[in-house]
Amino acid sequence: MRNLIDFIQKNLYWLVFLFLEVVSLISLFKYNSYQGSVYFTTANQMVGGAYRLTSDVSSYLKLGKENAYLEQENEQLRSELLALKKKLRKRQGNSTFVNIQDTMLTDYKFVGAQVISSTLHRTNNLLTIDKGSKDGIRPEMGVVCSQGVVGIVYLTSRNYSIVIPLLNTSSQISCRMKNSQFFGTMQWQRGDPDISYVNDIPRHAKVEVGEIVETNGYSDIFPEGIPIGKVKKVKDSSDGMSYSLEVELFTDFKTLRNVSIITNYTKPERKALEEKADSLMQTVDD
Repeated sequence: MRNLIDFIQKNLYWLVFLFLEVVSLISLFKYNSYQGSVYFTTANQMVGGAYRLTSDVSSYLKLGKENAYLEQENEQLRSELLALKKKLRKRQGNSTFVNIQDTMLTDYKFVGAQVISSTLHRTNNLLTIDKGSKDGIRPEMGVVCSQGVVGIVYLTSRNYSIVIPLLNTSSQISCRMKNSQFFGTMQWQRGDPDISYVNDIPRHAKVEVGEIVETNGYSDIFPEGIPIGKVKKVKDSSDGMSYSLEVELFTDFKTLRNVSIITNYTKPERKALEEKADSLMQTVDD
């Protein structure tokens, strides 16, 4: 108590000054409409700015969870889309075609993962994701995101996997033009992380700028119809015998975070059967 009294005595003049200043300001803003409106406007702007800043920070911190949630929804939607394609084919009448395609479609499932490391401007870029063999991930599984194709699993450990993305000169994705249905092979040529190329398109193909490029479903890595990009430019190949398409990729590798791995558990059976067939054919040829 003694210390408080000493403090008041030492700073009496300052305390009186501050008290009078507060009284003056209250009187000024209370009994003068113009000054009052300026005060409330300024105060509202400051409070609003503070709330906006708090909201922006909160939204930014929640982006990771929201993106993960959206990717989970996308995984479910992809599965439902494949199921709908299966039902649609059942109504098309060709039972042999339907049975083969239905078997393939029902074997695709999606496992969500996050990209924890990536490169963009090397000749052979790689991605690292946080799912591995304990999650059922194996080499040669397809990787996609909400925008389209990402790449193919290359190596796995127990908890992590390495993915060869589209931005890798060794990556070759079999694809087709959505409208014209012509087939080709997509391969990156270094440089721009947003551009890749489709080669071997026949010259009689009518490919238009803006046409969607998608997976053709001929492999057991990707189902058909997954978007890859859109045609940006049509030009002659180096030998002049076909077209080379410059394709703007849908997947934004610069901001890529959430992905899904496509698992097809019939692949070992199919691969073994195809290898056996090749072996038998070679024996016949010999």
